[in-house]
Amino acid sequence: MRLVIASNNRHKVKEIKEILGGKFDDVVSVKEAGIDLDVVEDGKTFMENAMKKVLETYKALGGRDAVIADDSGLAVDALDGAPGVYSARFALDGHNDEANNEKLLRLMKDIPDDKRTCRFVCSMALVRPECETVTATGYAEGVLLREKRGENGFGYDPLFYCEKFGRSFAELTSDEKNSISHRRRALEGIFEQI
Repeated sequence: MRLVIASNNRHKVKEIKEILGGKFDDVVSVKEAGIDLDVVEDGKTFMENAMKKVLETYKALGGRDAVIADDSGLAVDALDGAPGVYSARFALDGHNDEANNEKLLRLMKDIPDDKRTCRFVCSMALVRPECETVTATGYAEGVLLREKRGENGFGYDPLFYCEKFGRSFAELTSDEKNSISHRRRALEGIFEQI
């Protein structure tokens, strides 16, 4: 069965494909499936957005394919969980990683090191023909850095310090990041249920 990843974010698609490995014979993005669909993410939670994306994509594909969708972002404790579901558009400039990171650094500049805890959150939903929808949420705990480090990854990866590796997510190889990421943990939660 073909699995369609309900995302237009090439970074997310790449990570999901890498993490899935050989679990599905055919894994494609929504664009590769021939669907031009950009679902509005207006939910109040990551899971609401993941469910909306997976169901709208499944319907657009005619219910023939398995579809997986995620919504993910960074939750900073000192900011009461912000940027949260607004992670991609935190700086109000659309999906601008540079502006989002700069805004986050400005807001956190006076926060002491011991109060800079944060986590990446990924809520994921899988829909398959004639099966119940399966959902899971994964987390990756970290500390927010005071300056960007590394060139890999995307989004807030340059600011997210991972204690296990002693580096930012943007300093990790894709294999290292994918071994511990919030996206991997959500996918593991999905596949434990099917």
